[in-house]
Amino acid sequence: MAARRPGSPAPRWLAPSTLLLLAAVLFAASPSARALRFDLESGHTKCISDEIKVDSMAVGKYSVVAPDPSYPDAQLPESHRVSLRVTSPYGNSMHYSENVQSGHFAFTAVEAGDYLACFWAPDHKPPVTVTFEFDWKSGVTAKDWSNVAKKGKVDMMELELKKLEDTIKSIHEEMFYLREREEEMQNINRQTNSRMGWLSFLSLGICLSVAGLQLWHLKTFFERKKLL
Repeated sequence: MAARRPGSPAPRWLAPSTLLLLAAVLFAASPSARALRFDLESGHTKCISDEIKVDSMAVGKYSVVAPDPSYPDAQLPESHRVSLRVTSPYGNSMHYSENVQSGHFAFTAVEAGDYLACFWAPDHKPPVTVTFEFDWKSGVTAKDWSNVAKKGKVDMMELELKKLEDTIKSIHEEMFYLREREEEMQNINRQTNSRMGWLSFLSLGICLSVAGLQLWHLKTFFERKKLL
């Protein structure tokens, strides 16, 4: 480790609030996420999950990609349809559509955890591959900032500041959420360790009981045979 020369200033570390603000700026300055593209064979299912917090907004849109660029969107073949079901962590249905070319959904999460979006394509002979695009956003990214700017009549600088404010709030809430999850995991670990301890004592008691029964059986056997 290199020693600091006399008279040189001590290294200055960024405060946690500064790091939080820097992360928010980088998050807001990053380009918006593009829709994901998937290939789905007929008769098969593909699922995507997203962890969403309580009271967070989630929006999604999906559309089947034409197998040939010459196909108009309104005249896709009947084999190129998908069905979608979005479920909450406890299995409640948040959205359902069947045999569609495109669609969208929006909901406010009432349960914290992994929300599951499952796509499936109907059986078809011969099998075909359906390509579709899926764009799923939640939290701050799900907010329609263009409408916010139009309704509030704000300029670009104020809009960026609003984005930063919401992003910082989201990061702050995410930190508390992760802290709660950590406490839950610690409680689960303590309960598991306690149960494993009781299970170990129970296993030891069963082993000693079985050993005692074996000794008693051998003793009675030898006594009947008059070997003792």
